Amino acid sequence: MKSIVVGSVGSSKILLEEMLKLNFPVNIVFSLDEQYAKNVSGYVPLHEIAAKNNIPYKKFKNINDVENINIIKEINPDYIFVVGLSQLVSKDLIDCAKKGVVGYHPTNLPKHRGRAPIPWQILLGVRETKCSLFFIDEGVDSGDIIGQEEYIIEDTDYAADVSLKSREAFKRLLRKVLPKIMDGSIEPIKQNEDEATYLLKRTPEDGLIDWKEPVEKIHRLIRAVSKPYPGAFSYFDGKHKIIFWKADYLNNDRYIGIPGQIAKKTNEYIDIVCVDGLLRVYEYENVDNVKIIEGYKFKS
Repeated sequence: MKSIVVGSVGSSKILLEEMLKLNFPVNIVFSLDEQYAKNVSGYVPLHEIAAKNNIPYKKFKNINDVENINIIKEINPDYIFVVGLSQLVSKDLIDCAKKGVVGYHPTNLPKHRGRAPIPWQILLGVRETKCSLFFIDEGVDSGDIIGQEEYIIEDTDYAADVSLKSREAFKRLLRKVLPKIMDGSIEPIKQNEDEATYLLKRTPEDGLIDWKEPVEKIHRLIRAVSKPYPGAFSYFDGKHKIIFWKADYLNNDRYIGIPGQIAKKTNEYIDIVCVDGLLRVYEYENVDNVKIIEGYKFKS
């Protein structure tokens, strides 16, 4: 059997490492070139792992470039694993794999296909979810499912926590599925299109806090777009950007003020008035290094 691995982030690293543990045949690794990875959160130079394990590799800018397609065609792989890559896979690449192109998504497909799956799941209050291995087709995360593995999102989890949980579930899933791929015993299942939902693109600007929202919803936004994402933010005194990385919320039976107004500031935290409670911020980034003063307001 011949296979190819394509990737650029932590999930790609997990895939390749689990393959190596199982002596899964990998003919070449395509690794996103460092010079094109500036905007890739959690970038991993996959070629370094390949080099250490004497696996041929090629750095790339766009996996769909003719040069890359020609290399893949020459190998004539049974499977191509495209994991941890934001680029859409072309039909030309899909057609190169005799048995299929395998993809990964950290949601319970067909639910939550699409973009920014970890932030969106936190924002939506999803608790019981799954990560999925599936065959990539010309749709959006719509191919037949090869396997799924459960994990739980707690209401105290931040984006990094959920990423870690999804990756641990991915490891468990790979240990179940890769041996089946090697012995030819996988039984792919078609997705139910009637149950499909789609997550749309998020941008850094979507992290702007609306102080008219309930405090629990603001807290959820902070958790969802915390590191390694750009973060939830507001403007102190209407002009100085403050990024909120970690927070909690509590009842407010003491302070009367306008939503977004600073009730208390200590060396450990900032308490901010919300419509139905206090947001207590423990970790934040003061972009302009401005002095934060009690009674002043954060504005959306």
